[in-house]
Amino acid sequence: MTRISLDAVARAMRAVEAMNLQQKEALTDEIFLAQPHMLGSVLVLPKLGVSMEKTGFAIELLLLCFQAMKESGRTWPLITEDDQELQQRIYVTTVRPGEDLSPPQQDRLMQQYLRNHPEQNLLAGIGARTADWLERIDPEDSDRYVMLAATNLVNCIAFVPLAGKPTRRPRSVK
Repeated sequence: MTRISLDAVARAMRAVEAMNLQQKEALTDEIFLAQPHMLGSVLVLPKLGVSMEKTGFAIELLLLCFQAMKESGRTWPLITEDDQELQQRIYVTTVRPGEDLSPPQQDRLMQQYLRNHPEQNLLAGIGARTADWLERIDPEDSDRYVMLAATNLVNCIAFVPLAGKPTRRPRSVK
């Protein structure tokens, strides 16, 4: 069951796109206070050989994920380093066996993964942004770290347990 509606993802996308640098900095400060490990998982990318420009794209995805969490109207618990490591291991063990499959089998495996994902709306939004980004860049081996970080952000959001119902009603789109 999705906790972040398609409408919440769309509002988050519009909100982040409309932000100026100061507003993005303020949202990053908010992420630092509420979800410091999520921020850290993106800020570590340069140590893995990811350029600052490509790290900037990963930060944009983090802003989008966090804004979507806010737009959901739910209170999200702290996503810990342990949560991130667990989701990374689960994802890698899910995807790695597919490397030995034929392309049609790999496609079916990925389609099954996407169909069963609990946050399909957020995954689709982040996936579309990432696909567009991949078309615009000069590919490098380190790009896989950006894609893994983005997928891990979505998976942590999807699989962290939430208590209770939404804390507020999502705003209506004007």
